[in-house]
Amino acid sequence: MIPRYTPPAFAALWSSETRYAVWLDVELAACEAMEAEGLVPAGVARALRAKDLKLDPARIEEIERTVKHDVIAFLTHVEELAGPDARWLHRGMTSSDVLDTSLAVLLVRAADLLLERLDGLVVAFSRRADEHRRTPMIGRSHGIHAEPVTFGLALAGHLAEMKRGRARLREARTEIAVGTISGAVGTYAHLSPKIEAQALAALGLRPETVATQVVPRDRHAAFFNALALVAAGIERFATNVRHWQRTEVAEAEEAFTKGQKGSSAMPHKRNPILSENLCGLARIVRAAVIPALEDVVLWHERDISHSSVERMIVPDTTTTLGFMLERTTSLVEGLVVREDNLRKNLDLTGGLFFSEAVLLALVSYGLPRQEAYVLVQRNAMKALAGEGSFRDLLAADPDVNARLSQAEIDRCFDLDHALSHVSGIVDRAIAAP
Repeated sequence: MIPRYTPPAFAALWSSETRYAVWLDVELAACEAMEAEGLVPAGVARALRAKDLKLDPARIEEIERTVKHDVIAFLTHVEELAGPDARWLHRGMTSSDVLDTSLAVLLVRAADLLLERLDGLVVAFSRRADEHRRTPMIGRSHGIHAEPVTFGLALAGHLAEMKRGRARLREARTEIAVGTISGAVGTYAHLSPKIEAQALAALGLRPETVATQVVPRDRHAAFFNALALVAAGIERFATNVRHWQRTEVAEAEEAFTKGQKGSSAMPHKRNPILSENLCGLARIVRAAVIPALEDVVLWHERDISHSSVERMIVPDTTTTLGFMLERTTSLVEGLVVREDNLRKNLDLTGGLFFSEAVLLALVSYGLPRQEAYVLVQRNAMKALAGEGSFRDLLAADPDVNARLSQAEIDRCFDLDHALSHVSGIVDRAIAAP
């Protein structure tokens, strides 16, 4: 994480202070559950909570430099602060009970921060899709003019994708909300499933089905895959903005604020820097998927080959996506839509995009489809070559006008008919969960 791409909420979430505070929460929840089962003297957890321990990350790291073990360093520092009662903490537990359970707590919190921002992006896309539901534009396939759509429909597609991403992230949040307090190799030799269930419930988690000694990493891999799909959806939108903002297209562009400068050398430049930034950051989020998948394969009951990976990808990936969601929401809200250029580009080919309507009209009058295709295509190619307007060329083609009257040809060039169902599609995207 670097400050440039770190929203304050994520900086706080992944701070050393928060990490050690959650470790202490896990230890105290386990201690309370052990008290209920008579393994720890009554009142120990309450007494420890009453001390309101102020953990010092620098002191923990100082101890770790000697003991070479982060959880032991943490427990040693707690004992320094809490005194004799601290001896009852960690009874029958192993390091992974603390590390994996606290990681689950933190990932749930991260998911909530991301979902909050996804909700904001969904609202922004919904509003702009509704605003431009009837703003016509040319649809493109392979980058080439295809048939008409509306700008609202284009945004509705991104809206629907973000809603699917939100659903996946909610599911991933549920899958990751599991912990383990089952001791070395996960057999509860000095604990019990009842203690685990009670402690985890206090933390808002469920017990892992079979923990071995760690929470299996397929859960984490699914979580990072969900993040990557959201990032990929953001990149798809950002890529479209970059195309729309090209000088030759000029259909929509990023907001350009007062005092902003686009180039150190060329004062006229207004570059799609936000969208380009989002495309780059999406690579960082996607890059976490392969390491997360490789973390699934651990030796026997556990090893720590996953640990170093997660120390990097967990804070970096969640923080980066959080930043991306905030930036994308701002981009959508401020997006400048050039309706005049949308219409100009729509009309650029003189109605060539109505070729399918003409094809279907000829077929409806009895002409075999492939023959009709040849008739329409030859006139379309002449229009593209600058030999006349598509409509006039069709009307002058004896093979076409032998079957279609001028009025019937004109009816094929009906933009309202081409877009008659678009508003309903936008409604469907807005209404979808």
